[in-house]
Amino acid sequence: MPTYEYECLKCRRVFEIRQRISEPALTACDVCGGEVRRLLSAAPFILKGGGWYVTDYPSESRKQALKSEKSSEKSSDKSSEKTPEKSSDKPADKPASKGTDGSTSASVPAAPPTKSD
Repeated sequence: MPTYEYECLKCRRVFEIRQRISEPALTACDVCGGEVRRLLSAAPFILKGGGWYVTDYPSESRKQALKSEKSSEKSSDKSSEKTPEKSSDKPADKPASKGTDGSTSASVPAAPPTKSD
């Protein structure tokens, strides 16, 4: 059953009434007897059923999940700050890797083959 909002033109009181769609609109204020008019208001709606995400409605469990995500981000930020300190202890250059034929190769692309006429 929809809820309609009315305003009394005489006493300026705004009130809501649950009415059936088939019922006629109110014409008189129940407090002062003045003329009333129906106001336009936003219609509320609720998404029901399966298939909606948990994030669609702010619940306590969602708030707790956000807090835990933020705390894990903070701890990962702290660990990433420590990582550069550890990497500075390691040598910057890596030794060349050996190929399958036993020769050493650097990480340089191979030169294109030359044509012989």
